[in-house]
Amino acid sequence: MSRNNGTAPFERGHPARATSELTLRIASGFVLASVVLAATLWGGLPFTVIWAIAGGGVAYEWLALTEEDPAERRTRRVILSALIAASAFALHWGGVGLAVLLVVTALVVLVLVDRRGARLSLRAGGLVYAAVIAVVPVAARETPFGLMTVLWMFGVVWGTDVLAYACGRLLGGPKLWPRVSPKKTWSGFIGGVIAGTIIGWIVLAATLTGGPAPLPVAGMIALSCVAAMISQAGDLGESILKRYLGVKDSGHIIPGHGGLMDRLDSFWAVSVFVGCALVFRALWS
Repeated sequence: MSRNNGTAPFERGHPARATSELTLRIASGFVLASVVLAATLWGGLPFTVIWAIAGGGVAYEWLALTEEDPAERRTRRVILSALIAASAFALHWGGVGLAVLLVVTALVVLVLVDRRGARLSLRAGGLVYAAVIAVVPVAARETPFGLMTVLWMFGVVWGTDVLAYACGRLLGGPKLWPRVSPKKTWSGFIGGVIAGTIIGWIVLAATLTGGPAPLPVAGMIALSCVAAMISQAGDLGESILKRYLGVKDSGHIIPGHGGLMDRLDSFWAVSVFVGCALVFRALWS
């Protein structure tokens, strides 16, 4: 007689189901990363399309999560999400001013149609959140060190996420913030920061990204370390939002991963960091 752990095959918690979910997660992650990296290396319109889709999708998910009756407001979500997505194209073809105008238009439309909503400020914040995803990577890619900057963002975020998960599972130990995210540990946080710092430094120092390194070694290490910590703060921030809203995932669009917000929370936080640096650079110059 075969032995099992008390659950039928493919029920939640059964080893076969867990293995299947992990395989799906790895496969979908590989495909998604390949598409994004290809668009990043190509640059231009393909890269802009990727982030227009990402920004619009995040806006749609956020609005859906914060609406009391999502079925009746689908058209409204589509319009607002389209405006956020269009801001990426506006930046690519028309500059920052036109992109900001579209984001402001989306906020004005939201206020006009939802001025009595109990969660208006939260929903408006969601549109700004999504606009960061749509606009900042496009703006970063078009700078003199654009390819290096975007690859550095990916390296820090992906390295931090993967090693934080691995160290947390293998080493365990004290919880980082159990009230917000019961599975995250200090070992995962520290391992993620170390990995993100090392990978970020390697990307900045690599000659394959073109041109000389933009910073001295100490600066590259410090910048990558700060970004790795910010990356994990973004993950925790979305955990707080989902606990407040009482949901487990932001959506189900990515097989094995959940929604776009679930995959881009850490990247969003690093995008804010990079966006602030771009604004400072523009003001300084």
